[in-house]
Amino acid sequence: MQIYHYPSPAAEKKMKSIIDRTIDFRKADVQTVTQILGEVRKNGDQALVEYCRKFDAPQMTTDALAVTPEEMAAAKQKVDRSFTRALNRAAAQVERFHRQQLPKSWIDTGRPGTLVGQMVHPVDAAGIYVPGAKGGTTPLVSSVLMGAIPAKIAGVSNIVMVTPPTADGTVAPHLLVAASKAGVDAVYKVGSAWAIAALAYGTQTIPQVNVIVGPGNIFVTLAKKMVAGTVGIDMIAGPSEILVIADNTADPDFTAADLLSQAEHDPLASAVLVTDSPQLAEAVAEAVKTQLAALSRADIASQSWRDFGAIMVVDDLDAAISLANQIAPEHLELQVADPMDLAPRLHNAGAIFLGHYTPEPVGDYVAGPNHVLPTAGTARFSSALSVDNFMKKTSLIQYSPAAFKKEARDIICLANVEGLGAHANAIQVRLDKTASTQKG
Repeated sequence: MQIYHYPSPAAEKKMKSIIDRTIDFRKADVQTVTQILGEVRKNGDQALVEYCRKFDAPQMTTDALAVTPEEMAAAKQKVDRSFTRALNRAAAQVERFHRQQLPKSWIDTGRPGTLVGQMVHPVDAAGIYVPGAKGGTTPLVSSVLMGAIPAKIAGVSNIVMVTPPTADGTVAPHLLVAASKAGVDAVYKVGSAWAIAALAYGTQTIPQVNVIVGPGNIFVTLAKKMVAGTVGIDMIAGPSEILVIADNTADPDFTAADLLSQAEHDPLASAVLVTDSPQLAEAVAEAVKTQLAALSRADIASQSWRDFGAIMVVDDLDAAISLANQIAPEHLELQVADPMDLAPRLHNAGAIFLGHYTPEPVGDYVAGPNHVLPTAGTARFSSALSVDNFMKKTSLIQYSPAAFKKEARDIICLANVEGLGAHANAIQVRLDKTASTQKG
């Protein structure tokens, strides 16, 4: 791994290659997903079963698409106590964090004769997509909690989960237990773009929802992008990324491990260290090399580290902060002596992890904040998945006759400037009617 001094032409070229990486929606992928969406919209369950048989579970039938109460009950007997204990801790802490996000309806009557306000309501139905991950052999339990718990707190009355079945037509028991814990109302054995289509349009078995959230592969991501507008979605997520700002108090083994924790996700994932310590930079490069050899996903992590990993040495932490705000990373770790001194100056990040004992996986599983975060620089304008994704706000407006008369001329003026005569007339007819009534 080459160590760069930032700023320099070589460092800026490397950072540009990292920042510019993105999901490539090939024309063939767009055509495939468009066809899938159309077939599910037209043929419903029949299309779902055909796709499931072709790609996931060869014996799938329409009657087996929905996970039964018996399957849910059996799943609880197939998980051990250590999993249940960990799940309970994670669920409780995710719930506690997200309860702080609940918005409230409000009314303001500060101007005489007027009432303005906002009513906050949950959407009626939400769909949680949970990836299959290696044919269901590595169940992404955390994705269940991060999607369903905020929806439950928001007050969504119908929360459904979709996930690809294993080859024998079942769902990993850990996912089913997590779904029950998180308050999911129904689980369906469908995945990929056809699952997104089912949630967006509804089928004979799967209800149409208002919002779809959750991570997935390129076909899931593309499908979500294409149905956005028909339903709400959380975000168009790109490859995972981490940026670590570290000073000479950082432990190089900790830093290397945290960089690799994201590099193992995907060959397109990025892991960047920015430090004002040349000695730490050298030590981390060596530690990454050593740790890579022991990883189960070493092939993926190695490619990611080679193509989109970087170690940047800066003159001071002010330069590190400036670079971090420019990149707007998904995950930002502050492995420095005083992380709270830096944190208020970091405006563009999905989540900030403070201190030497707060590695990114803490946030993935048990800390409480949502791990569905903006990627690819979108933290400049967007936020983590939250209760807000499952709620909508309706404005309230009421005027008394006196308040209406007081502001009517200003409304007419603005409407006429915009060339909207009917708008102005809706005000004028009331003024005229009021004037004529008063004369009579």
